[in-house]
Amino acid sequence: MRHGVGTVTFYDPQTKSFGALGHGITDIDTEELINIQSGEFVTTKILNIAKGEEGKPGKIQGTIENQKNIGNISKNTKFGIYGILNDTSSLNIDYSKEMEIALREEIKEGKAKILCSLDGNTPKEYDIEIQKIYLENNYDNKSMKIKVVDDELLNKTGGIIQGMSGSPIIQNGKFIGAVTHVLVNNPKEGYAVFGDMMFKQLKEIK
Repeated sequence: MRHGVGTVTFYDPQTKSFGALGHGITDIDTEELINIQSGEFVTTKILNIAKGEEGKPGKIQGTIENQKNIGNISKNTKFGIYGILNDTSSLNIDYSKEMEIALREEIKEGKAKILCSLDGNTPKEYDIEIQKIYLENNYDNKSMKIKVVDDELLNKTGGIIQGMSGSPIIQNGKFIGAVTHVLVNNPKEGYAVFGDMMFKQLKEIK
């Protein structure tokens, strides 16, 4: 059995389906995508945050002990994991904050927000910058280069850390993508996948 800490990116109340991580779950040895027939989606209790440093990625340390199984994972792709939520009571979903998915052509370089929950409770917005947009990229999850510029987040995490994968990115009130990678030599910077890429995968769930 494999388990890990990651972030739910979005939830579609009409279909009860979700997308998370923004990247796939891979085999540690081969780095190939694992073929998931079924998997459990379990809540996590955050225990500690290891701050990222140059050459040493940080991470969110958590446990699934005594936590709830709230859904099933049915699809593992290089653009994230997808499945169905059976119990949303533990996610503190604010349905008043439903938002549109931006087309990639709407995304602009410059200011944006990342939504991240570092205490396991209510997500909080932090400032980032979109540094570069790769409009023609349909083959991997490095759609945008991003940089954390929020002093509070930098003080807490040093930048992008393991466990923040899937954290949604918002610009002009629309969902534009999700965090996928950190640059090991500079944890303030990393990559994100387009929201339209993730939603395409979600629509293909059977």
